[in-house]
Amino acid sequence: MTVTIRWLGQSAFLLDDGQHKLLTDPFIAGNPKCPVELDEALSWQPDAVLVSHAHGDHWGNALDFGKAGVPIIGTAEIGGYAQAHGAKNAVGMNIGGKYNADWGSVYLTPAWHSSSFPDGTYGGMPTGLVIEFGGLRLYFAGDTNLFGDMKLIGDMGLDVAFLPIGDHYTMGPEEAARALELLRPKIAIPMHYGTFPVLTGDPEVFRMGGHMRGVDVRVLAAGESTEV
Repeated sequence: MTVTIRWLGQSAFLLDDGQHKLLTDPFIAGNPKCPVELDEALSWQPDAVLVSHAHGDHWGNALDFGKAGVPIIGTAEIGGYAQAHGAKNAVGMNIGGKYNADWGSVYLTPAWHSSSFPDGTYGGMPTGLVIEFGGLRLYFAGDTNLFGDMKLIGDMGLDVAFLPIGDHYTMGPEEAARALELLRPKIAIPMHYGTFPVLTGDPEVFRMGGHMRGVDVRVLAAGESTEV
């Protein structure tokens, strides 16, 4: 089965296996790199929205999808906040937990960062996501730095790793390239860079670092897709 991965800027991706669609960290409205309007994104009717943490550029428009009946999956705090604010099918989990659905599954991993909603409400621990989808195992790192337990995530056998490279708030491209040594994915896709001036990480530095480590790094322009 082929999975089409479309980057929507920052950490928002649309994953489509031909039968199901998933949306990660749905920062659509207000995202200067996003190539689509919110109404178009809502029309996709994804099977789930996966949220790594509660910062505005990741939580984004999750509630718009949640009010439309799309399940929002994240920490217990994210699920509780979504439910309290009108989401119809929020799923609250915690690190180490796994959620199974007809489209596959998502498992929450640690991420080293912080997490609060735009109104200041605590968003629980930030997370990464190991997603089973379309016959693939994908690691969506969320916002994080390099940490040694990435090796344990890599031991699961990864087809694709989505890694932040913007620097300042997360790993920069050199550190993200070092993370590939621990994660050992077949393919890596950089994210969380270039959206705002402070996110200066260079994707070509990451691409070169991945090439040196035998990883197929695919740098996408916002709106561009790749197939795996």
